[in-house]
Amino acid sequence: MDWQDSPEQAAFRREVRSFIEARLPEHYRGRPPGAPDEWVADRGAPEPERREAAREWAVALGERGWVAPHIPTDYGGGGLSKWEQFIYNQEMARVSAPVVGSSHSVEMLTPTLVVHGSDAQKSAYLPRILGGEMVWCQGYSEPGAGSDLASVQTRAVLDGDEYVVNGQKIWTTNGHHADAIFAMVRTDPDAPKHRGISFLLIDDMATEGVMVRPLVNMAWEHGFNEVFFENVRVPATNVVGDVNRGWYVSMTLLDFERSGVRQATNVRRQFNQLLGEVREPRTPGSVRSLPSVRAEIADRAIDTAVCENFSLRVISMQAAGLIPNYEASMGKLRISETLQAISRTGMRAFGLYSSLWDPEDERSPARADFTQRYLTSIPHTIGAGTSEIQRNIIATRGLGLPRG
Repeated sequence: MDWQDSPEQAAFRREVRSFIEARLPEHYRGRPPGAPDEWVADRGAPEPERREAAREWAVALGERGWVAPHIPTDYGGGGLSKWEQFIYNQEMARVSAPVVGSSHSVEMLTPTLVVHGSDAQKSAYLPRILGGEMVWCQGYSEPGAGSDLASVQTRAVLDGDEYVVNGQKIWTTNGHHADAIFAMVRTDPDAPKHRGISFLLIDDMATEGVMVRPLVNMAWEHGFNEVFFENVRVPATNVVGDVNRGWYVSMTLLDFERSGVRQATNVRRQFNQLLGEVREPRTPGSVRSLPSVRAEIADRAIDTAVCENFSLRVISMQAAGLIPNYEASMGKLRISETLQAISRTGMRAFGLYSSLWDPEDERSPARADFTQRYLTSIPHTIGAGTSEIQRNIIATRGLGLPRG
């Protein structure tokens, strides 16, 4: 594994940076580290300037095929190599440039359709996703099926040439903004739980019987939703892959979700922000002189370097044609826990001033960024597979330990 760019990689990095400098709309510049993707909300926002920024960014990326740089050019993607994808994601995350079409649409569903989708599905959906015209959300988790996704109970019963869907999904990111939802549904309740699931495309959230209910978190952010299905009729041709083989299609998608390149870059940006704030003598409440705080910040520096090395290891394996398995779980585990740790350290570093939760208050350190993240980082060790699940994968697949 080489930590330095080759001459070709360095040239591509300069190309991406030049593109960002020339084409990233002003609306998206100067955003804080780890800022959420705003593009999905902006495209339907009431403010004209937000809608225009979303349109400009979609057009700019679409011209290069960079809405989906990991997708072959035959399907409208960028056709980038693994290392080029890594560099592209690093540079986009460095400036918190938003993903066009949402990460679920572009980074997860699109490659899954390329691998498992029918020709008709590819023709119907890929151009609309890659053109920023269609945003998908993910319908996986249920009240009784989170980490154990194979326990999903949402039913899809075949009725002629349609499936009738009934059930509930939860923690659905951007469900209130999405045009469509891809879902794991149970099509054979009598089969073993992993073998009775199908991967279904419900391609219109306005379909009769679909209801979205918001879930507002304790940081007053609305990102998650509950989605209810009541006698929702979906064409049988919207099953991706074989009927009752949706678990294996879904696992392909989760492999894309757990690559962690952008998150590793966000770790570095958040740590650098913390370091810059504690070095600033005018930052209110800084207790950087305390040995315990200095030691904790040093620990976060080590954690950040480890996250970057895990990310480099995964991309090196992919570039060599290998499939990261437990290695991806190691990276996901470390990254999610480090993001939480940086938020905690940020709270400690500014003493009682960190309890100020108003970005407009000049006394709020770092515009209350670390206070906000302290709350919003809690789900990092739950989403995309809990830390406990990641440790089980590392133990069984990495260390060869027996299942307990």
